Amino acid sequence: MSEEPVVMEIDKAHFTVKLYENVLKVDLKGTAKNEIEEALENKSVLRKTLGNVLGLFVPLHIRLSDIHSAKMDEARKVKLDLHHRKDTTIPLEPEESEKLVDKLNELIPKAKERELMRMIKEARLQKMADEQLELGRSAGPGIMQGTAVETPEVSDELEKAEEREEQKEED
Repeated sequence: MSEEPVVMEIDKAHFTVKLYENVLKVDLKGTAKNEIEEALENKSVLRKTLGNVLGLFVPLHIRLSDIHSAKMDEARKVKLDLHHRKDTTIPLEPEESEKLVDKLNELIPKAKERELMRMIKEARLQKMADEQLELGRSAGPGIMQGTAVETPEVSDELEKAEEREEQKEED
């Protein structure tokens, strides 16, 4: 599977910001990355303490569906309000911040809707699988118990669900 196309890219001296349809990536590059890695390698105390913490943040890949809001702070830097993590600030120039925030606010609702549809589809499929499993169990010893069997009705329902999802994506 090929990677989705980059919607927006901002190249700074020490990091790169890449915005895709579903994810925002902030990657350190060159000397900043090397300096951090070198410091962690040379100081065992840093490696034990900061190494684990930095591993959580660098590189930073955030699914757009996990972003509650994107706005500019007082210093005109990009501030991301994340559901399950501490807020993140990306230090960009004011013009770059404005463009990125605008694009994020355009893409975040779409990403949230796609994620919601994925979760709904997954829940429906799980419910159908559970129902099939129950039918298999109640059918008796003639059918392998505990095995889900795809019936024509389930196949039709799966096709219809996929067609509805494709139609919504086209709209």
